[in-house]
Amino acid sequence: MSTSIDLGRPVSGDVIDLILDDHRRFEALLRDLRDSTSDRDAVRQALAALHVAHAEAEEKHVYPKLQRKDAISDHEAEHGEEEHAEGHEAMLAVLELKGTDTQAFDDAVEELAKVLNHHLTEEELTILNPAREEVGEQVRAELGVAFATERNAQLDAGCGSIDNVRRIVEAAEKDGLLDDDEDDDED
Repeated sequence: MSTSIDLGRPVSGDVIDLILDDHRRFEALLRDLRDSTSDRDAVRQALAALHVAHAEAEEKHVYPKLQRKDAISDHEAEHGEEEHAEGHEAMLAVLELKGTDTQAFDDAVEELAKVLNHHLTEEELTILNPAREEVGEQVRAELGVAFATERNAQLDAGCGSIDNVRRIVEAAEKDGLLDDDEDDDED
């Protein structure tokens, strides 16, 4: 599903900068999603596409490479994947609502913003900072190409469609990435 909202199409760069650029896009899209005068349906479609493309690119390329370079632990990578799954689940709740001018929509957007903002902050502190310190510029540039290529391929494939987001959430549930809140106390 394509959107008229520009999500950027980088092809290279330092992977940290590319990820941070997407994080700022997430924040802007969340602001637009809260704005009752914006085209909320277009915004939620764009946000879903960006969220899935970004998460898939990180999980396929960035997290594994940072683990191999000992910049992040297995736990940090797994926790990032769990938070992506939580974001997909919250995104699905927004996508499944028919109207965008209801209290239910506002509540779903509030939950999505909470989940995404938590993940952005934590990822910048526990994954991107160590990557800056432990991974050289050349590797970050190579990762940037891999991240951008995967991200763009995901966008081209319509990764933000409600059916795909639903499939991702169902897979995450089967993989145990969306456990009940009782596990939150262990972190």
